Amino acid sequence: MKIRLVNNGVFTPVEEIEMALTAPAEGFYWIDADVDDLTVLQPLFSMHDLAVEDCLSEEEQRPKIEIYESHYFIVVNSIRFDDEEIFLRALNIFLGRHFIITVTKQKINELRTLKPMLWEQEVSQPDRFMYLLVDLIVDNYFLVGDRIEVRIEKLEEDILMHTKKSHLNEIIGLRSEILWLKKVLGPQKEVINTLNKRDLRLIDDQLQKYFSDIYENAVKISETFETYRDLMGNLREAYQSSIANRANEIMRVFTAITTVFMPLTVITGIYGMNFDNMPELHTRYGYFVVIGIMVALGVSMFCIFRKKDWV
Repeated sequence: MKIRLVNNGVFTPVEEIEMALTAPAEGFYWIDADVDDLTVLQPLFSMHDLAVEDCLSEEEQRPKIEIYESHYFIVVNSIRFDDEEIFLRALNIFLGRHFIITVTKQKINELRTLKPMLWEQEVSQPDRFMYLLVDLIVDNYFLVGDRIEVRIEKLEEDILMHTKKSHLNEIIGLRSEILWLKKVLGPQKEVINTLNKRDLRLIDDQLQKYFSDIYENAVKISETFETYRDLMGNLREAYQSSIANRANEIMRVFTAITTVFMPLTVITGIYGMNFDNMPELHTRYGYFVVIGIMVALGVSMFCIFRKKDWV
C-alpha cells in the first residue's frame, strides 16, 4: 500500500495511514492498495461491506457505481492486449471528499501512465484524479481496437492468399473475444453516463460535464466493436467460400485426370480381351502403335483442357 499527498500534481509520500483520515490543508490523499490492504482500510474509511466484498470476490466484476454516505464505490475495467490475447482487469475506486483509494488485484498500466498527467495539469482534487483515470482507461480501448483491426486485416489477407484449417479457430477465438468485450462495454458505458448526468455531490459540477466526452468515446468504442463483430462474420463466410472453392478446384483437377484416362482405359480394355481373331495383336509394331495413339490422345486432351483453363 502506498499513500501519497497530491497537491498541484506533486506527490509527497505519507508514512502513517492515520494522516489520510483528515483533510489536508491543500490537495488530497491517494492510497494505492491491493485487496489484502482492505482489512486495514475498511474500518478507517468506513468502507461499505458490499463494496469490500466486491473487491475480494474471485468472480469477474461488472462495472458499476454505488453511492454511499461518505464515499462512492466505482468499478471500471482496464483493458490489455498482450501476445494476441485480451485481458480485462477490474479497477476498484473509492472516492471521498479528500481522498481517493484505488484497489487492484493486478497491476494497472493506467495508474502508472497517469502520474505525469497529474503533474502536468497540477491536479489537486480527487474527482479530477478520477476523471483523468477513467478517461485514460477508455482511451486505451481505442488502442486495443486498432490492434484488433490490424489482426483482422492480416487474417483476411492470409485467408485470401492461402486458407488453412487453423484460420477457422482464429476466427472463432477472435470473434468470441470481441463479443465478450462488447458485453463488458455496455455496463461500463452506463457507469460513465451516470457520472455525467447524475447529481453527485463529491464531483464538481463543472468537471461532471466533461464526463460526457468520455461517454461519447465509450459509445464510439462500442460501435467499433460492433463493426468488428460484423467483420468477423464476413471473414467466416470468406473462409467457408475459400474452402469450397479449393474443394472445387481439387475436384476439377480430378475430373480432368479421370476424363483423360477414360479413353485410354477403353483402349486397354479392348486389347485386354482374350479373342484369337484380333489382327493387331499379331502385327510386328502393333504394341508401339497403340501406345503411341494412347500417348497422343492423352497429350491432346490435356492440351485442350489446359487451353480452356480447366486444369
